[in-house]
Amino acid sequence: MTIQANVKQIEGIIEDTKQSACSSNKVTLICVSKYHSPEEAMAVYHCGIRHFAENYVQGLLAKKAAMPDDVIWHLIGPLQSRKVKEVINEIDYYHALDRIKIAKEIDKRAAKEIKCFVEVNISGETSKHGLTKEETLPFIKQLAEFKKIKVVGLMTMAPSAASDSEVQEIFRQLASLRDQVADQQWMHAPCTELSMGMSQDYPLAIKERASFIRVGAAFFKD
Repeated sequence: MTIQANVKQIEGIIEDTKQSACSSNKVTLICVSKYHSPEEAMAVYHCGIRHFAENYVQGLLAKKAAMPDDVIWHLIGPLQSRKVKEVINEIDYYHALDRIKIAKEIDKRAAKEIKCFVEVNISGETSKHGLTKEETLPFIKQLAEFKKIKVVGLMTMAPSAASDSEVQEIFRQLASLRDQVADQQWMHAPCTELSMGMSQDYPLAIKERASFIRVGAAFFKD
């Protein structure tokens, strides 16, 4: 399949899933372009996609230099404190905030307010980054001292080997936790968004109210 056909298929699945779930939720489709060339990313861009994500700082900076100015950039991987100054003013969203040390560095280096997702390790996998559910509210409350950080939502990743029912339960728990944060009505943390769902499980995420989905392989499959 061509990239154009893949984009059409993904967008169709999003709409079909929303319809079957009776959802009017706005879903932002992010193209995760790591491992792919700027030319391939531009093919996705020409299909109307404007949100792009990279896992690594150098990859994001290289892609940003090669792509139009109206692209909205998401950094979705963990960030080392020494790398914050290189990238923080080049992105619109950061999806993996889970350490106060990084929050301090963002606050120090950012020239504008950065939209952040706090990463939560719902599944408890030791190989994954993120806070536990119990740590999440106290962590977000502590972020009030950093004026350049706006907690727009929560992010999680489901285990690749989990069953559909297990994955959907993980997404359901993140949505419930997001509601708990939003109920606090903290000015620095409106927490209205959910970043969850990748190529293999984004329909399940949409069923559980995902508003940002991070899709990579499905854009570029043959």
